[in-house]
Amino acid sequence: MQIPLTNLLYSLIPLFIIGYFYYKWSNNKYEIAYATTRMIIQLLLVGYVLIYLFNEKNIYLGVVILSFMIIVSTWISLRNTTNKTFSHFIKILLSITISNILHLLLIINFILGLEDFYEPRYVIPIAGMIIANSMNVLSLAIERFEKELTTTQSFEEARNISFKSALIPQINSLLAVGLVSLPGMMTGQILSGIDPLVAVRYQIMIMATILSSAGLSLVIYFTFNNKSKSII
Repeated sequence: MQIPLTNLLYSLIPLFIIGYFYYKWSNNKYEIAYATTRMIIQLLLVGYVLIYLFNEKNIYLGVVILSFMIIVSTWISLRNTTNKTFSHFIKILLSITISNILHLLLIINFILGLEDFYEPRYVIPIAGMIIANSMNVLSLAIERFEKELTTTQSFEEARNISFKSALIPQINSLLAVGLVSLPGMMTGQILSGIDPLVAVRYQIMIMATILSSAGLSLVIYFTFNNKSKSII
């Protein structure tokens, strides 16, 4: 079912209400409008880009796109940290890159068993989900880790607390799926006419990957940050 453009505008009405309270309570009148406008422009642009990528199937272009996604996610993860050095940027970059490449290879070669190594219709959306998830988890973990280090002298204690805290949303999602919520990917597939049982298999793959890729990104990050290089 295609959503008419005029109908889509109705979804923006509640944002005006939230924008009003956001301005009143945070004294920032532009952030909601800016974020909404940017979201619409970015999604419209990416829609046209995806049409081209799906038709082109150029693996070199795909590598450029994935590299861009990883670099942007690294920059966003770094944004809320106090340590904005280049070496810290590299640590975050490697944490996201290594974890997500390993999971993409697992999905492409073993789970989906795609005939072509690079199938953009699968690779780019899946990569986007797991990269964005790793970005969010790393942002939460690093911010909590830096705060914990100010109250404790133990690297291990700060690491353990931030590691567990950052994974709470992912673990909660696994516990709630099917009981409280139908995840976005599964909902989208069902709305597009896919058999619900097929959609369930894809969602199991995505949710397991989201937790493991996020967790591995954190393990790699804390390993790089620990001068002793111990992960235990």
